[in-house]
Amino acid sequence: MTGPLMTGPLMTGLRRAVTGFLVLKISVLLLNMVQFPVLRRPDPGPGGAAGPGRRQRSVSLLVPVRDEAAGLAATVPALLRQDADELILLDDESSDGSGPLARSLVAADSRARVISGRPAPAGWAGKSWACHQLAAAASGSLLMFCDADVLLADGAADAVIAEMGTQHADVLSVFPRQVTGTAGEALITPLIDDVLLCFLPFGLLSVPVPAAATANGSLLVFTRPAYDDLGGFAAVRGEIVEDIAIARRVRGAGLKLGLVLGGDVVATRMYEGYREVCAGMARGLLPVAGGSRTRLILGAAWHLTAYTLPWGLALRRRAWLLPLSLGVAERVLVEIKTQRRAVWQAVLTPLSPLAAAPIVARGLRRTQRWKGRVYP
Repeated sequence: MTGPLMTGPLMTGLRRAVTGFLVLKISVLLLNMVQFPVLRRPDPGPGGAAGPGRRQRSVSLLVPVRDEAAGLAATVPALLRQDADELILLDDESSDGSGPLARSLVAADSRARVISGRPAPAGWAGKSWACHQLAAAASGSLLMFCDADVLLADGAADAVIAEMGTQHADVLSVFPRQVTGTAGEALITPLIDDVLLCFLPFGLLSVPVPAAATANGSLLVFTRPAYDDLGGFAAVRGEIVEDIAIARRVRGAGLKLGLVLGGDVVATRMYEGYREVCAGMARGLLPVAGGSRTRLILGAAWHLTAYTLPWGLALRRRAWLLPLSLGVAERVLVEIKTQRRAVWQAVLTPLSPLAAAPIVARGLRRTQRWKGRVYP
């Protein structure tokens, strides 16, 4: 069909709006390509000293574990190789044998132990309750909360602490490199980095703009005073996306929030397969949209317009090649910045909004289910 609908002023205006939107996103992305930090393993320096200020702080590495048996054999040995003063894993009522497996993996290291989590009280989200218990058990002056599916390279903890010092951060959030094993994962999980790098100029973290706040709970580090001042995880006990809620509290309290990409140092495969992606990602969509179903639906429709529609129209109208190319270029730049090195996956960009549609539909439900728990 090549009638007035495609060639008239409405379509021209829509194409210009899409192009402007993508140009704006890429402008922010190009700024972050230069400014947004990426973790690097610190140079030990003379005498084997670690990062700046490292030895002046005791480090508690804290790991909530719920039904993570499939990955613990890879992640726990990497945790044990970190230069932390203590490693505490909390078995959060796992049903897959994660607790006994974790205990067997840490048995030979005197710094490490596994504690059993208690059932969550009313009003608490599961992960916040697990992290609250971990903080209460920890003795360190730095509290490093790390998800059980995060794979740390040797020296990762010192790299994180060094970056925290560089940014003078009271709270530091690491966005791990997203590892994907299926096409369904590749279509969705890298969008976490796209949203971060295309909508939040890193420089806003240094100016008094409290709304410029986000975080990734995969690896979140607090100084003990900051944790106490914020009220810890108790202050966000009912939040499904507790990491973003914490980030907003940090900025609102006038504390310094630091952000960094994991690069080759911190990686995670958050979900295995498209079905798990759908269940995991749907939980947080509505809270991130401010609880507005209308906003969530309109956002999904706009992304279909901005990324998928040009793919179809460019076959007939060359003018749509520009927004199509901009959408693909955006994904290429994100792949390069995050060091995922899967640049070829940029060709999947027009398909991502289609793959996200079932996730949005699921996110509109009144309740969400994840790892045996039901969330409102």
